[in-house]
Amino acid sequence: MKEDLKERADINKLVVTFYSKVRKNEEIGYFFNNTIEDWDEHLEKLTDFWESNLFFTGSFRGNPAMAHVKVDMEHNNSITEYHFGIWLNLWFQTIDELFEGEMAQRLKNNARKMSTHLFLRIYQGRQAKL
Repeated sequence: MKEDLKERADINKLVVTFYSKVRKNEEIGYFFNNTIEDWDEHLEKLTDFWESNLFFTGSFRGNPAMAHVKVDMEHNNSITEYHFGIWLNLWFQTIDELFEGEMAQRLKNNARKMSTHLFLRIYQGRQAKL
């Protein structure tokens, strides 16, 4: 039986496993591989983000919406809801492979909301350029 997420080490395991899949994915990997220069640093930052998101630690510092708008602009405004769907499906798949329980479900729900919010911010960023 799988366990639920309980601590930062669990979040880190999820993040590292998930982004190894993302980096290999033919449809979304290039957004990440062409943007992120220091993967170790980025994985730590993402661990901070999801740890703050799930356990309310306050360890994350940054602006994910602005980062995603910038990446979209650097890729000629080519990020679509389809790409977010792939990301979300990989996220759900990785959670299901590693964990189960209330926190795992909460991470799925939070990711669903976050992906919608980030895509809307990307769209708003494009409209601001018009």
